[in-house]
Amino acid sequence: MSLPETLADDPVVPTPVREPRVWKFWGTSLWGLLIFVALFLGQASTIAILLVLQKEPLNLSTFADSLTHVATGGKALSLSVMTGLPAVLFAIWVATKLARQRFTDYLALNRPSWKGLLIGVVSLAVLVEGWDLLSKATGREVSPGFMMDTLKAAQADNSLWLLILAIVVAAPITEEFFVRGFLYRGWSESFLRIPGAIILSSAVWTLMHLQYDWFFLGEVFSIGLLLGYLRYRSNSTWLTIVIHGLNNLAATIQTIWLASHS
Repeated sequence: MSLPETLADDPVVPTPVREPRVWKFWGTSLWGLLIFVALFLGQASTIAILLVLQKEPLNLSTFADSLTHVATGGKALSLSVMTGLPAVLFAIWVATKLARQRFTDYLALNRPSWKGLLIGVVSLAVLVEGWDLLSKATGREVSPGFMMDTLKAAQADNSLWLLILAIVVAAPITEEFFVRGFLYRGWSESFLRIPGAIILSSAVWTLMHLQYDWFFLGEVFSIGLLLGYLRYRSNSTWLTIVIHGLNNLAATIQTIWLASHS
């Protein structure tokens, strides 16, 4: 039995394949806002859980005091940083999935070279030492007061190890995936191009550290510019994660040393 003539003559139309895309300026900006909201909700969930689990019963008259007490504790600060990571990972995964891209490709999770790592470490050391010298020359504290207060809070509730894990591992991964990974990728392929993407992503990263005063915000911004440049030159977000983590580790060790000699 042969097919009807009309069916036999009809050509097979292939299903169109949707090409991968990169979120440009507005797409990256809107997704960036959603990712930041996910980060906030992930961190706030930890505070809410600890607030409910505390021994004192909650009531409206003491809620503000209870919230302040819990939120400023070393354990809460550490856990909130760590729980922000899966929230950010999930939000970025959704954004890259809708862009029909592999998560690792979109965020440039490529293995850095040893030369790139060496350049990054030396550049960071020179930059941070310059800021430390400027801080001493102007009679300022080398370590931010927020870092010292956080360290003392962690020591008070025996969660120093958890704080170090959060600052040195969780925070760099969260922030670099978001800023130098997702934001830089989309903005660098928009009208901003690479210089604009480095500057704008560094500004966003600086705004994520408003717990510091203007002097340390200037240092954060300059480190952001360095990390952005390293991201551009190496095409590796893992490199910026490692450099970011080393910076946080050095700052933590410095703060512990200053606290022990104060």
